[in-house]
Amino acid sequence: MSGDLFAGYPTVRTDEAVGPDGRLRSGWVELAAALETVGPDGLALAADDLTARRRALGVATSVWVDGRQELHPVPMDPVPRLVGASTWATLSAGVAQRHRALNAFLADAYRPAGRRRGDTERAAEIVRAGVLPEWAVAHSPGRDPDAVALAWPGQQRAAVAGTDVVRAVDGRWVVAKDNLRVPSGIGYALANRDSARTAAPELFAHVGRQVVEPAGAVPLLAGALAAAAPPGCAGPPRVAVLTQGETDGAWFEHQVLAAALDVPLVRAGDLHPRGDGGLDAVVGGERVPVDVLYRRFDDSSLGAYRTAADLPLAVALTEAVRAGRLGLANVPGNGVADDAAGYAWVPAMVRFYLGEEPLLGSVGTWVLADPTAWAAVRGRLGELDVEEVAGYGGRRVVHGRTCSAAELEALRAEIAAAPHRFVAREPLEPSTAPTLVGRGLHPRPVDLRIFSVAGPATTTTLPLALTRVAPDAAPARPGVPGGGSKDTWLLR
Repeated sequence: MSGDLFAGYPTVRTDEAVGPDGRLRSGWVELAAALETVGPDGLALAADDLTARRRALGVATSVWVDGRQELHPVPMDPVPRLVGASTWATLSAGVAQRHRALNAFLADAYRPAGRRRGDTERAAEIVRAGVLPEWAVAHSPGRDPDAVALAWPGQQRAAVAGTDVVRAVDGRWVVAKDNLRVPSGIGYALANRDSARTAAPELFAHVGRQVVEPAGAVPLLAGALAAAAPPGCAGPPRVAVLTQGETDGAWFEHQVLAAALDVPLVRAGDLHPRGDGGLDAVVGGERVPVDVLYRRFDDSSLGAYRTAADLPLAVALTEAVRAGRLGLANVPGNGVADDAAGYAWVPAMVRFYLGEEPLLGSVGTWVLADPTAWAAVRGRLGELDVEEVAGYGGRRVVHGRTCSAAELEALRAEIAAAPHRFVAREPLEPSTAPTLVGRGLHPRPVDLRIFSVAGPATTTTLPLALTRVAPDAAPARPGVPGGGSKDTWLLR
């Protein structure tokens, strides 16, 4: 390699741009030349411009700490991430396949009344076939029996999915997580492209002709939302984005999505039940009918909000769906399929429901509610990552390699007391990508969130993706607080 930016660039075996021999990998030569043309000063100016523009636009996420909302700007690196056409074709097919299998599982888990009429066996088909144990479905903390009534017959319960993938040490792409409840990131990916075009137009001048436009995702998303309208909907479906408002961590994205889709952004207090069982929303001071609500806040929050008629939001949504006047995207209750335990079963779901082999790999995972699985990893906790199942305590992840002997013993005792609360996973080292640090480029861990949408007949991967960057060189999870993002260039 030559040039100021890559001078002294570390040779990391997992880097996507530079190989262990110090040479640029295929596909990076043209972009590297464009980056050198811009130079360290130009990239530093672009980074400053990105920071200022995104602060003015309010590109941020938020968390609640001690009862106060803290805004965290989402920094963006001016160096894009490249995903080649053949790689993207493989990822697209694998993500769509996974989405189809997960929707089939959700339909199986939430079939009305539990099973077919007259069927004496109430277990899910995948349980009856011996593929999954009954407790993995019927007793999953992510399963909500009330969610049966929140979808109309035949509806795809996960209209939108977000799949987190990582390029592993051996070069394979593996799925790290499925997101089927309220997957975020589409709006941030759209905003990233707008930011990149403004801050570093020279890069697009050199390489941009080869890059897919993420705006093509918007009509596909709109089509999937329209497909969530109930069968009795007359005329083009009227869609609205349902938000908690400014208190939501992804409030910025909600605004972006509503604007991109050209639909209203509404809150629970804007909704009015109608006499025919449907819902109206107040938009610009007028009440307008709504056929589909693109739901953008958690299942657990639905009971905490009330409509304009002082009806609990969860009740209003359920009654409108049961009346055949409303479709929800996504349908509540999808946690049965996308929590840490559900992840372990997805390859089996692909084989059972689709009759296919998984196109993308998964990380080795043990669901410790299974005594055999717990026995297999009891002595290996120092090598593995241990994660809490969401319904049993949240999102804590313990990296066994960083624990002392005393900490491992305490973890072992905690698991032994309630093994159903945990899964164990093989650690996953993500690939790195060149990231501007000071005046030079340095490798930083990255992951990739890919989005897919499901209609009545097809499941399609959207032509955009969100790259998240770890805040430093440590093998931490990308997307953690303090991390940032990149514009993701899907090459033609």
